[in-house]
Amino acid sequence: MEPILTGRGLVKRYGRVTALDHADFDLYPGEILAVIGDNGAGKSTLIKALCGAVVPDEGEIRLEGQPVHFTNPMQARDAGIETVYQTLAMSPALSIADNMFMGRELRKPGLMGKVFRQLDRPRMEAFARQKLSELGLMTIQNINQAVETLSGGQRQGVAVARAAAFGSKVVIMDEPTAALGVKESRRVLELILDVKKRGLPIILISHNMPHVFEVADRIHIHRLGKRLCVIDPKEYTMSDAVAFMTGAKTPEHVMA
Repeated sequence: MEPILTGRGLVKRYGRVTALDHADFDLYPGEILAVIGDNGAGKSTLIKALCGAVVPDEGEIRLEGQPVHFTNPMQARDAGIETVYQTLAMSPALSIADNMFMGRELRKPGLMGKVFRQLDRPRMEAFARQKLSELGLMTIQNINQAVETLSGGQRQGVAVARAAAFGSKVVIMDEPTAALGVKESRRVLELILDVKKRGLPIILISHNMPHVFEVADRIHIHRLGKRLCVIDPKEYTMSDAVAFMTGAKTPEHVMA
C-alpha cells in the first residue's frame, strides 16, 4: 500500500536552530497516525510543513504520489488537507454555521450571489446541521447560536466536524483534547474514530499518551528534528514510547 502523504528529507532552519533535520514522514490511507515527541523535538514544525503553514528549506512533500509545494495553509486546504488547530481558529461571536464555512462561504445562485454576493444561508445551515448530526453532535440544537455559547468539547466538535466535512484527503488534529475534561475528551476521541470510519486518514499530535495508545494505529516518534522510529502501540508500552521520545532508550530497529 502506498502512503497518501509523505515527507522526505525535510529541513527547516530558524537562524542557527534546526527545527527539522532531514525528517521523513509517512501517512497511510485510512489510518490514525499519532505524532509524539518531546517539546522542541520539531513535531510542530513538521506538521506546519505538511499543512502549508511553514515552507521547508529542503526536502519534498508528496500527496497521493504527486509532489506538492504549499506556501500557505489555504493551498493545503484546497488540496484536501484540513487542520484542527489547538487554538481551534474559530470566531467566537459568529454562529456555528458561519464558523463551519469560514473562508468558503456559499453564495446564492444567480445574480444575487454573483453580483450582490449574498450568502446562501439556508444551504450553509442545512449542510452544517447534516455534518454535525453525521458525527452525532446534534446536542447542539441551534445551528445559528454563537460559538462562544458552546462548551469546550462542543467547540472542538464543531472544529472536528468542519475538518471532516471539508478534508477530502487528510485531517490533521493538533492536541484536540488538551483543554478538555474527561467526559469531553472521551467524546472527541469517539469523533476521531468516527472520522476514521469514513476512510479519512488522521494525523494526531498529542501529549496525552493514554489517548494516543487508545486510538492510534501507528505512532511516529519525533526526536531531535527527525523521525526516530514508528512503533505499533500493540507491541510497545507507553513507558517504551516515552523512553524513546526522551532518549532514555533506543529502539532496536531505528527507522531512518
